[in-house]
Amino acid sequence: MSSYARDLRRYAEFLAERGIEDASEVTESDVTDFLAALRQGGSEGAGRPPLAASSAARTLVAVRGLHRFLALEGRMSDDPAADVAPPKPPSRLPKAIPVDTVERILAAASVGDTPQALRDRALLEVLYGAGARISEAVGLDVDDIDLEKVGIEEVGLGAAAAIGSVRLLGKGRRERIVPLGRYAAQALDAYVVRGRPALAAGGQGRSGGALFLNLRGRRLSRQSAWAAIQEVAGRAGIREHVSPHTLRHSFATHLLDGGADVRVVQELLGHASVTTTQIYTMVSVQRLREVYAEAHPRAR
Repeated sequence: MSSYARDLRRYAEFLAERGIEDASEVTESDVTDFLAALRQGGSEGAGRPPLAASSAARTLVAVRGLHRFLALEGRMSDDPAADVAPPKPPSRLPKAIPVDTVERILAAASVGDTPQALRDRALLEVLYGAGARISEAVGLDVDDIDLEKVGIEEVGLGAAAAIGSVRLLGKGRRERIVPLGRYAAQALDAYVVRGRPALAAGGQGRSGGALFLNLRGRRLSRQSAWAAIQEVAGRAGIREHVSPHTLRHSFATHLLDGGADVRVVQELLGHASVTTTQIYTMVSVQRLREVYAEAHPRAR
């Protein structure tokens, strides 16, 4: 309530500076100008610092509530604030981490051969290798992965490699098939063969068809998956915050940096609209600017 009263007091001071003493005299332009003054600061209501978009939007909610009340009470013929839109907060670019940082995290996850270590590596490889959301990853069943052994002569890798695909169920229950690279497929293969059976044994048949299991043999929760990622990132010595979505953002950004078409990335991410995917192109442009600023002799 104190913030609400403070917002309305500021609004009353703004109107008083304009010589408006009765709410019935307020027009839509007055409300719009008040919102602009909040964002600019130091004009009308001089000496006040500019407000962030979120704070200005909160103040506008208070002003709208006041005028709606006055209109309902019959003290105003119409509501001058009804059509004033709140300011949009600046779009936050997804946080992607460099490829070498991802490799450090995956390397840290590769240490150890316990069922839990095999699971965590497979989970991280799916999050980054398939761009899966955390809910999609922990929701996977064993039947949702398709692993195929490919011989030396087919891939020329010097050893047999596992490749395949994973079926992800995204938002709006939209299903998509995403290819798996060699590293992700091999990690899943090792987990399914050596890790999951040991974890499932602890569940006494309660694991169902869930792919990623906890130590009690039940489906891994989102919270436990988050904790596993944080623990691995800590072992890798990564200081910045790493979340499941960080790996998804990095998946998309690295694909675009490598020349992938934005519509292909859209399909891989499971976005309903390409507009959502295009924010990742902004990340890549920002990276180009950083490289240019650092490397070009006349950039500064």
